[in-house]
Amino acid sequence: MARTDKASPPKDPEESQAVKTKTETKKTPESPLVGDLDIHLFSEGRHESLWKHLGAHPIEYQGEKGTWFSVWAPNARAISVIGEFNGWDPAENPMTHYGSPKIWETFVPGAREGQRYKFEIVRVDGLKVYKIDPFAIATEMPPETVGRIYQSRYKWDDSKWMDVRNRSDPHDARISIYECHLGSWRRKAEDGSSLSYREVAEPLADYVSEMGFTHVEFLPLAEHPFGGSWGYQVSAYYAPTARFGEPDDLRYLIDTLHQRGIGVILDWVPAHFPGDEFALSRFDGTALYEHLDPRQGVHPDWDTLVFNLGRAEVRNFLMANALYWLEEFHVDGLRVDAVASMLYLDYSRKAGQWIPNKYGGRENLEAIDFLKEVNTVVYGNHPGVMMIAEESTAWPSVSRPTHLGGLGFGFKWSMGWMNDTLSYFSTSTIHRKYHHQKLTFGLMYAWSESFVLPVSHDEVVHGKGSLLRKMPGDPWKQFANLRALFAWMWAHPGKQLIFMGGEFGQEWEWDHDAELSWPLLEDDSHRGVRDLVAALNRVQQENPAFWELDTEPRGFHWIDANDSEGNVLTFLRFGKEGTPPVACLANFSPVPRPSYRIGLPMAGKWEEILNTDATWYGGSGVSPGEVIGQGPPGWHGLDFTAELTLPPLSVVWLRGPVSASEPQKASLLEEMDSGRPVSQKSTGPAA
Repeated sequence: MARTDKASPPKDPEESQAVKTKTETKKTPESPLVGDLDIHLFSEGRHESLWKHLGAHPIEYQGEKGTWFSVWAPNARAISVIGEFNGWDPAENPMTHYGSPKIWETFVPGAREGQRYKFEIVRVDGLKVYKIDPFAIATEMPPETVGRIYQSRYKWDDSKWMDVRNRSDPHDARISIYECHLGSWRRKAEDGSSLSYREVAEPLADYVSEMGFTHVEFLPLAEHPFGGSWGYQVSAYYAPTARFGEPDDLRYLIDTLHQRGIGVILDWVPAHFPGDEFALSRFDGTALYEHLDPRQGVHPDWDTLVFNLGRAEVRNFLMANALYWLEEFHVDGLRVDAVASMLYLDYSRKAGQWIPNKYGGRENLEAIDFLKEVNTVVYGNHPGVMMIAEESTAWPSVSRPTHLGGLGFGFKWSMGWMNDTLSYFSTSTIHRKYHHQKLTFGLMYAWSESFVLPVSHDEVVHGKGSLLRKMPGDPWKQFANLRALFAWMWAHPGKQLIFMGGEFGQEWEWDHDAELSWPLLEDDSHRGVRDLVAALNRVQQENPAFWELDTEPRGFHWIDANDSEGNVLTFLRFGKEGTPPVACLANFSPVPRPSYRIGLPMAGKWEEILNTDATWYGGSGVSPGEVIGQGPPGWHGLDFTAELTLPPLSVVWLRGPVSASEPQKASLLEEMDSGRPVSQKSTGPAA
């Protein structure tokens, strides 16, 4: 449903009649913002700082202070800027245009920061529409639908963070992401309203730092008309939502996180936009940003509009927007939403509801080119950031370089891993032996992409229930399963992401209109889950074997993947030379397994560094006992062996005693480096 704001001119009942205008179509003299080079780059889709030239910019022009307005609307008959500075009178400040693509401009003396504005656009048929500026960098609080003249004065204090980030490669770094919906993480006790960007900065930085996460990933923070979209239906791509304060307040939040050593990832939505008439839809009276044909231009799942990525100016609007958030707000990565819907012309469409590409195929060639281009430009300008694709199909090489035929993302969400893993853990323990392959299958493709392992907001909404309540059994087993799930996830190759609330076992599914159930932390079981997640991050940080070779097969080696009868899986994680390996032992049955024999790559004492069954996490307190690698002969194809007790519904991590120069480990790495399959000897009997 379209919205109108009370500051806009009232709807004219005679709006359907043609209107007259005084606007002249001549070249704006001495345009201070849009020159011939800008026009040329924009027409080719290559203007990397487009937001600095279009939109509303307070300047001094010809000796007067005011604001310069620029807007792309090639098919408009006339445009006026209206706002608080001219009483919303379109006759006061008509705009002129020149060049191709047609950009309309005007200077309004006296228009100052904070004042609200819109564009009145006269379509080719003479009808008038009132639009928010596509390049507005500040807006009024929804349901208002106007832009505000704004100029950042923020002074950043994160130079140390930015310098380290720009010299880092996240692929071989520890990455642990806390996904956060800012409006419902915490709320004010007195009235239940959301905390502002500034109010949330310190408590969020404290909490994320205490929990040991490396990054916060925010659900979209660009302005959006409907809060129930969680930000995924954007109406102003260059404006942080006014729900939580000013744009500089968001800068303060990000700066605060950076100063605490925490990176910031922002969800970004280039796949579609809402059809509200005040925003991008039919912007100049024509399908300017979207496709005209609904078989291409309307998304059937969300009833939204699809960007026309075959138009250079539209590609430039989005490409520059990606750079805008990275440069103006210092974000450290963009998680690109709904990539699968961009790649396929028949996504969620039946036969006859889509148009094949020029070769007759279903691939969206224009979207593919756009994604490659935006990733190339982003990484060319900011090599230390993370471009992450939410891509749910088997499209090849999503996170591989474009020069090798990939889409150029740095990472891809592993949706297959997530579905298989949650399916396994939600299965009753007595039936898990029939679903054993759901946990082993992910290792068949774990290095085909650079993966993020997501247990995101999508898994705890729309009747899916909370993560805790997906777990089978009585309450004790549910908590034990949840702890085991997290420890399995943190040991698995890939970067970890969980949605807020999951880290302490939220009881019910997420509600975007209410804060998380923080009082649950008064309960020992919920506090135990939280303490475990903090320990997972801490122990992972202390043991580089989990992440130094995370994107290489040689960093992983199965001990035994075949004990389906026992619901047991065991594997090793290796780091670079000199890094002690870690053995990860998972018992997903509700009974302890004493005298369980495993193979190990080296002799000596293996130190227990984590046990999800420890009493301080809410477990039963079963210990694996002293683990000493002995031999040869060994077990599971390894030179040494040890016997231990596997606690029930648990994951245990053991750190190896010797360096990477140990012959057995070296031979394993050499074998994996060579590309030969690692030898598989008899697994021995199950305990």
